[in-house]
Amino acid sequence: MTVRKAVTTRAVTEVDEFDIDTDVLVVGYGAAGAAAAFEAARAGARVLVVDRAGGAGGASALSGGEIYLGGGTPVQRACGFDDTPEEMAAFLTAALGPSADPAKIAEYCAGSVEHFHWLVDRGVPFTPSLWDAPTWVPPTDDGLMWLGENSWPFTESARPAPRGHRPAAHDFGGRLLMECLTEAAETARAGTLFDTYVTNLVIAEDRTVIGVVARRYGREIAIRARRGVILTTGGFVDNDAMLAAHAPHLLGHTKVSAGTDDGSGILMAQALGAGVRHMGAGQVGISLIPGLAARGMVVNARGQRFVNEDTYPGRIGQAALFRQNMGGAWAGGDTAVWVIVDEEGFEAVPEPQRWGVRPTHVGETPEELERLTGLPDGALVDTVRRYNEFAARGADLDFHKASRWLRPLTPPLAAIDVKAGVRPPAESGDRRGTGASVFTLGGLHTDLDGHVLDLGGSSIGGLFAAGRVANGLHGFGYISGTSLGDGTFFGRRAGTAAARNE
Repeated sequence: MTVRKAVTTRAVTEVDEFDIDTDVLVVGYGAAGAAAAFEAARAGARVLVVDRAGGAGGASALSGGEIYLGGGTPVQRACGFDDTPEEMAAFLTAALGPSADPAKIAEYCAGSVEHFHWLVDRGVPFTPSLWDAPTWVPPTDDGLMWLGENSWPFTESARPAPRGHRPAAHDFGGRLLMECLTEAAETARAGTLFDTYVTNLVIAEDRTVIGVVARRYGREIAIRARRGVILTTGGFVDNDAMLAAHAPHLLGHTKVSAGTDDGSGILMAQALGAGVRHMGAGQVGISLIPGLAARGMVVNARGQRFVNEDTYPGRIGQAALFRQNMGGAWAGGDTAVWVIVDEEGFEAVPEPQRWGVRPTHVGETPEELERLTGLPDGALVDTVRRYNEFAARGADLDFHKASRWLRPLTPPLAAIDVKAGVRPPAESGDRRGTGASVFTLGGLHTDLDGHVLDLGGSSIGGLFAAGRVANGLHGFGYISGTSLGDGTFFGRRAGTAAARNE
């Protein structure tokens, strides 16, 4: 979907009258918006939350619900893990990339335990138990999961400790998280206005943001915000024009969103001179089952391994799309990524946890599997041989997969084409995609309190942002839970700052 809308700022002199008057206006009602609304209302401000959809939730409600927390939370301690903010910061610095924001990482990690308690106080439940295997989303209500902290290369930069905290829900927990956060915001007396699409920022003579223009049921309305406007409108993965301009490598893949991440918040702020950061960054959810990948090998179109298979699965996806995209293979060319596993490895993952994934090819020997998959002559054979030699020694010299998952692969061998996706349709209705689901990470440049900064690094009066509309913690790396964690943590700070902006 390509969205093109006029986003030019409106001078207050162009607004005949304001239809609604509030202190703090929050635009977008996902997790970041709910956190901002709660804190602004708790600080004594009149708060109104508007959303273009018919209710709250957005992409947050559709997510797995993981929140990246650490530093010694009660759930970590109950599961037998000692952790510190410093170890957490060391991991995030390595995982989110050298261009990640060090000040935001330090602040987030220092406040992580307090943020855990804030979530619990808002009614978010966490079961004090650990899911101890690679996965996208545990099939249990375990409240703690690994997100690559115990995999190479991160084991060399920080002491491993699991930090993925999940609301106590089987499967995806985003809906439960949003139910708790919206109830908290509305109990704090934040008002709501749905089916309202904000199109323009309204500015005073000094270019301070004092409100917005929006459309509701085909009619234009103006909303005054006396203390500040907080943008929590999400990223821009649904705007193909913006993707083409900033992150063309994300085009052509399944979009992870609620269908409303059109970049409108970013564009409105840019029209006022806002700066942006890391607009080319994105996350890739590759269509593989982490438990199968960890027990086997992941190879590219050349039949070669390119990453340790026991790492955070999103890192496998980023490596596949950003470093293994051989001549546009993900966009519909030759198959780019295969999971190679033997019968023991396949059967070790319970059927419900395979999400409907089945082998696409089975060979009695590596040579036969190589022919069936169309991989280069001798490539897969050599890769299997080398992998099995390492496994027999108990040390993966190429990619340092942990010995727990390292075992020689015994024929017959299966190959799973990631383009087949998960929960594949019946053969008669086969609709193969690219095997990648993506969202954007780049966004508005903000400070620790959510002030939107202009191109010179100065704050724009009355304008705040949090969540995926802002760049937040991220560089060009990603770990699950950092979106919801970053959004709620800095959303809280934006709400407090806006409420005090008198």
